[in-house]
Amino acid sequence: MRKYIIADNQELTRFALENLLQSEDNIVYRAFDKAGLVALLKEHQSAVVLLDYTLFDFADEDQLLIIAERFSLSDWILISDELTPQFIRRVIYSSHQFSVVFKDGPLGEIREALNAVDRHTRYLSQRALETIITQQQQEDETPSVLTTTEMEIVKAIAQGKTTKEIAAERFSSVHTVTTHRKNIFRKLGINTAHEAVKYALRAGLIDPSEFYI
Repeated sequence: MRKYIIADNQELTRFALENLLQSEDNIVYRAFDKAGLVALLKEHQSAVVLLDYTLFDFADEDQLLIIAERFSLSDWILISDELTPQFIRRVIYSSHQFSVVFKDGPLGEIREALNAVDRHTRYLSQRALETIITQQQQEDETPSVLTTTEMEIVKAIAQGKTTKEIAAERFSSVHTVTTHRKNIFRKLGINTAHEAVKYALRAGLIDPSEFYI
């Protein structure tokens, strides 16, 4: 009997994964936030976690790695629409507990990942492997510099403003601000707003005295 924890706040994905895991030999639980996930892992320490990191309330990958290390018998399949190369490399180089697939990949990859973790081996999709290789080739390149507009949006994010609020202040559409956010995250190699602020503070892009994090 194998126990699974679906940690994905996208209803359609949860439904699809539950149907994929439907079997008399499987028990499937749901987690809707980090606290709920930890509570389930305390009860089922050898469970397989199917996680969309980008939709969960992790501040950064450090929190994810700490939880994985704490529950060392667990296996993790990261299933997301998009993960940065830096995140993928950090996670897979830090722990063999993690497999990586993407939601827009073929269904067969998820099945292969599930089969792999049943054998307690890691599975990396072709896209994940290509992402790692490309990132290694670009390691020595100078990181992209944020534009003035992107800097202003980072400051607004640091002040806790929502995408809608930022758009209203800038007399822009929500779509335009969302695009800027994606470009900022791509340039900084991060996945969450909290990471964007932390990176900007470390790099001296914004004044620490102006913000309360």
